[in-house]
Amino acid sequence: MPSTHKKDKPWDTDDIDKWEVQPFKPEDNAGGTFAEESSFAVLFPKYREVYLKEAWPGVTKALQQLGIACTLDLIDGCMTVKTTRKTFDPAAILKARDLVKLLARSVPAPQALRILQDDVACDIIKIRNLVRNKEKFVKRRQRLLGPGGQTLKALELLTETYILVQGNTVSALGPYKGLKQVRRVVEDCMANIHPIYQIKELMIRRELEKDPELAHENWERFLPNYKKRSLSKRKVPYKVTDKTKKVYTPFPPAQEKSKVDLQIEAGEYHISKEAKKRIAQEERMEKQKVKQEGKKRQREQDFIAPEENNGAERKKKKRKTKGEE
Repeated sequence: MPSTHKKDKPWDTDDIDKWEVQPFKPEDNAGGTFAEESSFAVLFPKYREVYLKEAWPGVTKALQQLGIACTLDLIDGCMTVKTTRKTFDPAAILKARDLVKLLARSVPAPQALRILQDDVACDIIKIRNLVRNKEKFVKRRQRLLGPGGQTLKALELLTETYILVQGNTVSALGPYKGLKQVRRVVEDCMANIHPIYQIKELMIRRELEKDPELAHENWERFLPNYKKRSLSKRKVPYKVTDKTKKVYTPFPPAQEKSKVDLQIEAGEYHISKEAKKRIAQEERMEKQKVKQEGKKRQREQDFIAPEENNGAERKKKKRKTKGEE
């Protein structure tokens, strides 16, 4: 039932952006400090030790502004973030968890620190379990990068995200809309669909968004429609069994003779194994002799001199010349 309680709202003017994400300030936290401590720990590979040791002061400084404490354990290879009594934003610990995840996945610290912004999110896509064969996986992962990283750069520009392909995962960082598009492109690429098709569609959509007249129309007529082409153009099978010529008989076909019955008929059933081997070897030797003789004849044909008809042709030419004279 629609509301009948209508009053003037002098504070609700047209210049207010209702979709704007307001930053969370310490004054907004009316509940005070948190009742319990929350913490997250992430392991990192050994080759990241040197870089993390250099970049850790900057990470610590950025997390201190949100009231998050962080520790780097180089012995165990672990990064830990936890809340303190100064933490005022409940979502800050989740952002810090995503930050250490990205750092462990080889994302540079300046890019990873963007996750602390409210309008930025991250997505770590696991791609190794999408393709069974390792050779196919490596080829499709390289296809996602493109020659000289051009495909990945085009995808970053169109989706306004930062993408890093590292090992068995793809790390993406940016707005929610761009992350959704990146995940679709990556999963399709692992399913043997080239990223260039998705990039063309994204480029067309970007141009259509600029036209305000097409805002409330269907864009299907502008988007490319790629039909799946089968590799084999043959529609009729090689062996076609024509069932119309067969005459119907109510009786079942005769039972085929077994291997033992065929051996009994040929008189080979009661022969010993050694005799069977000898017979099989003799048959093999006979086939080899026949083949050798055939090859020998072919080789000998190359040495047979061709028939010479030069004498007869010369006589004919002489006769022709005499007749002309």
